[in-house]
Amino acid sequence: MKSITATKKQILLGIFGVILLTVFDQYTKYLATVKLKGKESFIIIKDVFQLTYLENRGAAFGMMQNKQIFFIILTLCFLVALIFAYLYVPKGNKKFAPIRFLFVILASGALGNFIDRATAGFVVDFFDFCLINFPIFNVADCYVVISAGIFLILGIFVWKEEDYDMFSIRKKDK
Repeated sequence: MKSITATKKQILLGIFGVILLTVFDQYTKYLATVKLKGKESFIIIKDVFQLTYLENRGAAFGMMQNKQIFFIILTLCFLVALIFAYLYVPKGNKKFAPIRFLFVILASGALGNFIDRATAGFVVDFFDFCLINFPIFNVADCYVVISAGIFLILGIFVWKEEDYDMFSIRKKDK
């Protein structure tokens, strides 16, 4: 088994980053609850973008409503996998430098929505792009989508097939 590659400094920065981003997400949801719950949408740009309070009891786009236990278990498994991935990012290839940062953002999004599900039984959503009738979402959702999108872009345009060899847990034949 490979040894942990993250330094103590990287681990502490990762923990601090997750806490900071998660607190920001939770604060925005708190504000949405206090300022928007039970009220009309707050229009930012008429017929384009508004803030609308929504209690989402499902996953992305409202799918799988009222499956909170499933989401909680799935998120815990995902967070454990992210922690291991963060700790074992291979050293030496500068192309992979942003991985730990992206893991922090991704974990913050998962943790932010996990906290909502575990404490309230739903996720507070409030960003409402009504121009395109897009599902209402929140800051944690932004974290997940943006980090996953950057991973996808890096995987397609920056990382090459031979770069992935450094992630192999098998010993290489010499």
